[in-house]
Amino acid sequence: MKLAAAPQLESVPLHGVRVDRVTMDETLDAIDRFIRSGEPHHVITLDASMCVFAGEDEDLRRIVAAADLVTPDSAGVLWACRKYGSPLPQRVSGVEIVEQLCRLSPERGYRLFFFGSAPGVAEDAAGKFRARYPGCQIVGARDGFFSPDDDATIVEQIRAARPDILCVALGIPKQEKWIAKHRAELGVPVLIGVGGTFDVHSGRVKRAPALMQRLNLEWLYRLAKNPRKIGKVMTLPKFMLMTLRGRPRSRSVSR
Repeated sequence: MKLAAAPQLESVPLHGVRVDRVTMDETLDAIDRFIRSGEPHHVITLDASMCVFAGEDEDLRRIVAAADLVTPDSAGVLWACRKYGSPLPQRVSGVEIVEQLCRLSPERGYRLFFFGSAPGVAEDAAGKFRARYPGCQIVGARDGFFSPDDDATIVEQIRAARPDILCVALGIPKQEKWIAKHRAELGVPVLIGVGGTFDVHSGRVKRAPALMQRLNLEWLYRLAKNPRKIGKVMTLPKFMLMTLRGRPRSRSVSR
């Protein structure tokens, strides 16, 4: 069956990378098309820290540029795009994308594989989703503690499970580079880096109260709960300075 032509996405340039102007519904529609195509597609959830890292890492910039979908995964990205006159409709975070894909799994038959985080975390997150959404097909889970010599074994484990969606939680930029390196051999239609998503959904890390989320202060809540996140949080002032000192590039472009 021939797939309908995909609608054009509008992209907004931001600090040498891009972010796509998409809602959550449009993101899920795109992922569904990617799955039905059977070809590998890299989905990136762009936050402020990734913008900062990409400014110093040419390989990461190339990976973001080549991605099939780049969603806005932070209040900082929304703020910067709005300041540059190209407002985005909403935040589309990795935490929420994974939740929605697990919700849709029983109905659409999506098969997911969770890879990354500390030992036991991916398995616990998978168990929570299976309980929350009966029939959710999470066909494999393994932690993110491995050496480069283990890559071939990990790739074979994922291939054997035949997932439609691979969620990789190795942190930025390791997860994006691992996906880019192995996407062709994995045989998975959708590959997405999801950062700390498994920690949240396993229950090990609580999401900020709804009020703090609405005030875009979730980063402050996470720092208070885990001071070791200070390295990532310290990219936020740098991102703000980059935005305040920078100039908007071209307006949104279709692609």
